[in-house]
Amino acid sequence: MSTPGAAGRVQPAQPGDPARIGPYRIIGRLGSGGMGTVHAGLTADGLRVAVKVIHPAQAEDPEFRARFRREVQLSARVQGPCLVPLLAADPEAAAPWLATAYAPGPTLNRHLAEHGPLTGGTLYAFATGTAQALAAIHEAGVVHRDVKPQNVILTPAGPRVLDFGIAHAADGTSVTRTGVLTGTPGWISPEYYRHGTAGSPGDLFAWGALVAYAATGRLPFGAGAPDAVAFRVLSGEPDLDGLPPELREIVATALAKDPADRMSAAAAGERCARLLAAQATQITGGEPADEPTRVAEAVMAQWEVPTLDDPRWHAPARSSRRRTVAVVLVAAAVAGGLVGTVVALPGTGGGHPRAGGGATDPATASPAGQASATVRSGASAATGGTTEPAADPRRALVPSDPLAGAAHPAFTRAGDETQPTDAEWRSSTVAATAAETDVAESVQDGMKAMLATKNLAFMEPTVTFSKSAQTLVVTGGPISQLPEEQQEVFRRSGEMAACTTLARRLANDPTAWSYGRYAVYWKDSDTDPQADILGFGEATDGCYTMTAGQWQGDESGIATAEIPSSDKAEIRVADATDKAITAAWKARAAEGGGLDSSAADNRISLGFDPVEKAAYVWIYDDNAQLVGRAQRAGFQDVVTRTACRKLLAEYGADRTWQYTRWSVAVFEGNSGVPEFTGSGDCMR
Repeated sequence: MSTPGAAGRVQPAQPGDPARIGPYRIIGRLGSGGMGTVHAGLTADGLRVAVKVIHPAQAEDPEFRARFRREVQLSARVQGPCLVPLLAADPEAAAPWLATAYAPGPTLNRHLAEHGPLTGGTLYAFATGTAQALAAIHEAGVVHRDVKPQNVILTPAGPRVLDFGIAHAADGTSVTRTGVLTGTPGWISPEYYRHGTAGSPGDLFAWGALVAYAATGRLPFGAGAPDAVAFRVLSGEPDLDGLPPELREIVATALAKDPADRMSAAAAGERCARLLAAQATQITGGEPADEPTRVAEAVMAQWEVPTLDDPRWHAPARSSRRRTVAVVLVAAAVAGGLVGTVVALPGTGGGHPRAGGGATDPATASPAGQASATVRSGASAATGGTTEPAADPRRALVPSDPLAGAAHPAFTRAGDETQPTDAEWRSSTVAATAAETDVAESVQDGMKAMLATKNLAFMEPTVTFSKSAQTLVVTGGPISQLPEEQQEVFRRSGEMAACTTLARRLANDPTAWSYGRYAVYWKDSDTDPQADILGFGEATDGCYTMTAGQWQGDESGIATAEIPSSDKAEIRVADATDKAITAAWKARAAEGGGLDSSAADNRISLGFDPVEKAAYVWIYDDNAQLVGRAQRAGFQDVVTRTACRKLLAEYGADRTWQYTRWSVAVFEGNSGVPEFTGSGDCMR
C-alpha cells in the first residue's frame, strides 16, 4: 500500500478525508492502495502514528472484515525488538482501522538503490535486529510468510520488520481470501515451492536471502522470471560472494534446502548478536556485550542510516485537490499493512473469468451475436496473410455466442445468474451418455494441462452433470488447508475448461445439448456434506477477460503468472525473455529521457498464465521511473517488441506453444497492487 512521495513524506489530505480517527488527529496521508488508506496522525501529546483505514467496499465484505480482525489479533500478539507496535484498533467500526507507531525511513530496497549495500556495523546490526524480530514473531506463535526487502524499513533507530497482512498463526488458524498471494518469488523457501509448507523455517530462509541482499545488493538466487528463480531456489546454490566470512556461515545455514538443517530465528539472532558485539569491541576496544539489553544498545550504537524529517508533521493539515504522483514509503510501516497483499477477486456475474461483459472475441474482437469465433490460443484468424494448417490444435475455435441463430436451443437458462444450490451439487451425476463422457473428458484434460504447468496436477477434477440446473459441475479435492492461490488456479482453470468445452458443444448441437452453465466446487474432506462453491457462469457469455472488446489482463491472471512454472519450455522462454526485456529497457534508458538504467536491474519479472494463455510482464518501480504516461508507454513498447519476438519465435518452432497474448503491469514503489498499462496479442 503506497502512494508517491519521497521517503518519510506526508502527502496532503484529500477531500473527504477524516479530521480524526479514534483518538488521533489526521494531518495527511502516508499511502493508499486497493484495500484502504494509511493516514498520518498525531496523538494529543504529539506522538506520530500511522492509521490504516479499510475502504468501505472492503468493510462491507464479512470475509474481508474477518481477515482484518485476524490481522489486528496477530499484530497485537506480536511484540518485540525491531517491530512496529500496534497502538489501537477498531475492527468493528463502520470503517475498520488500526494504528501503529510511525516508522520513518526508506524500505531496504529503496535504501540499497540510493546508497548501496550495508557494510560494517550497520550490516551486523541489520542481521541481528531482523533475526530478533522474527524470533519474537515465532515466539508469539505466528509465521510471517512474507519476509522481503519491501517489508523492512530502515529507521534512524534500526531496522523494522513490517506486514502481518498475510501472516498465519502457527496453530493453523487464519482467515484469508481466495487469490491472496502468500509470498513473493525470490523470497519463498524450497519447501513452500514443493509442498506449500509455510512455517517458521521458511521465514528464516527468507531472512537469509534478505541479509545476503542487504550485504551485496544482489539477489542470492538471481533475478528474472519467477519460474527461473524458483528453479534456482530448488536446485541452485545462493550467491553469497562478498559477505563477511562469519556472517556468510550463518546465512548459508539459513538458506539450507532442507528446513531441518536450518537454525531457529532465535539462534540466528544470538549468533549475529555475538558478531555485532565483536564488531563493537573492534571499534571501541571494550569488552563484548552479550546481554540482551546491551545487544539492543549495540544495534543502535552500530546503526548508521540517514535521518529523515518532514516539516509537514509539524504543520497543520491542509486539504489539496491536486493529484500527487511518485513512489511509496512509510505507509508500509503499518503492521500488517496493505503492502504485498494482492487480492485476485473472482470476476463479477458468477465468478466467470471475465471483466466488462466478455461479449467479444479476444482475438478477433468481433461482437457477440455474429458468426465469428475466438481462437483458444489467442491467435487471430489472420496472421499476415498466412493460413496455418487446420490440424493445428491451437487454432480450435471457441464461439463467442454459441447459440447465435439457434431457433429452439435445448439450453433454456441463458442469462440465469442464479447460483447452483447445494442440493443440485449433491444430485449431480457422472456422465451417462457418450456426449457427456466426451465433454467430461475434454474438461478434465483441459484442466490437467493448465494445472500441470504450475506443478498442480495433483488437484484432479471430478466432472458431473446436474440436469435440472443445466449445469456442468467441476469438483476438486478432498484436500484440506490448500493454499489459497492454488485453489484460485483450480477455479480459473475449471471455469475456462468448462466454458470453452461447453461453448463448442452448444454451437455444434444447439437443439440437443442442454448444458450451458458450469460451476466449480472444492471439498476439504470426503465427509463434508457440501462443498464450497468457488465460481460459476455460463458458456453463452464468452470465455475470456474482456474490456471494450479487447482481451485484458487482470489481477487474477498476474496472480497465476506469479506462481512458478514446472514446464521446461516456459522456464526457458521466461528466463530468456526476461533478460532480453531488461537489456532492451536499459538500452532505452541509456538513450535519455531522465530514466535510470540501473532501475531495470532485478526489478522486471515475467510469468505465464496457462488459463488465458498469456505472458505477464511486471516491473517494481521503486524509484518512480514510470510515473508519467510517456514513460509507461515507452516501457510497454519495449516489452511488447521484445516479448513478442520471443513468443512468436517459440510459437513457430513448437506446435504445443500457446502463449501469444501479453499484459504489462507496474507496481509503484512498495505497492502490492498492479497497475496495468496495456494488454494485447502478438498475433494481431
